[in-house]
Parts: sequence; C-alpha cells; structure tokens
Amino acid sequence: MNYFGALKTELSTYLSKKEIAICARAYRFAEKAHGNQLRRSGELYISHTVGAALILAKMRLDCQTIAATLLHDVVEDTGVSHEDVAAHFGEEIAALVEGVTKLTRIKFESHAEAQAENFRKMVLAMVKDIRVIIVKLADRYHNMDTLGAMPAAKRRRIAIETLEIYAPIANRLGMHGLYRELEDLGFQALYPMRFR
Repeated sequence: MNYFGALKTELSTYLSKKEIAICARAYRFAEKAHGNQLRRSGELYISHTVGAALILAKMRLDCQTIAATLLHDVVEDTGVSHEDVAAHFGEEIAALVEGVTKLTRIKFESHAEAQAENFRKMVLAMVKDIRVIIVKLADRYHNMDTLGAMPAAKRRRIAIETLEIYAPIANRLGMHGLYRELEDLGFQALYPMRFR
C-alpha cells in the first residue's frame, strides 16, 4: 500500500517538483527501512511517519522538515545509521533526524526530572534548529491521535507527558492549533468520561 499519495497531494500545493521528489525519496527510503514493521494498531509503521509528515505539510513546512519527518524513526528503529541518512539526503536532513532521535532517547528516573530535563533539552535543541522540535511535536500529535491501541497504563503516561511537556511547548512556540489538539487528545486519554 502506498501511503504517500495524500502527502504528495498536499505537498504539490506549495513545494516544487524537485522538492516533492526529495520527499518521495525519503518516503521510499523510510518504507524500505521499516519494511513490515507494524504499529501496535496493526498498521504498517510507515503510516505513522507519513501521518506526522502530513500534519506538517498542512502547516506548509519546508522540504527538509518533511523529509526528516518521514525519516525520523529510521535511525532509532531500524539498522539505518546517521551516516546512511546523510549520504542519501545530506547533512541538513540527517541533523534534523539525529536531533529528533536524541530527544526520543531521553530517559528519566523521576517525573519531576523528566519535566525539567526534557524541557531544557528541547530548548537546547531549538537553539540549533527549531525544526527538530516541530518534527517531535508532529510525531507526538500523530501518536496521540492513534493512542487507542496502547495499554491503559502506557496511554496514561503518554497523555500526562503530552499535557505537561509537549502541549505547553507548542503553546510557547505559537502553534496554538497544535497546542489545542494535544491538550484535547491528552485530556481525552486521561479522562475519557469527562471528555465526553
């Protein structure tokens, strides 16, 4: 199944053919790297990266950010290295992918440490390139939108993290639509009856 169609349609409204071709190459590269890897919902994993990229395409983000979003999990979840991404797509896209990978790998001992440390590391990542944060926010939004397949305890942990860390960052960046969506999805996951 080709998940790229809807994304290509959206990209064609504002990117050049050359830029769309770069995004198509990133899609094929990610699709091959993820292979038959499945999400907990049973969908092919590539559906997640395309979903996150589509969120950013609707915000009219540049070609490099869209390509990095398509590739954002290949280094972490497959045998692809940073060097492989750089060789195929250049250092700019590889640096964005690496930045998102580093944010994803952050692990904390306590919840309080997670809040402060994650926020600090995200701010530091923004100093190099704010697009790293934007890709991470789209990744989180798509994950929240498809959270239903997760076990209850994991849904709760992810929802709390979203409400306490990611939604406020989206708000601080002036991404108010994304901020409201993350808050709604987090609240829905934590308090489904109150949300209804």
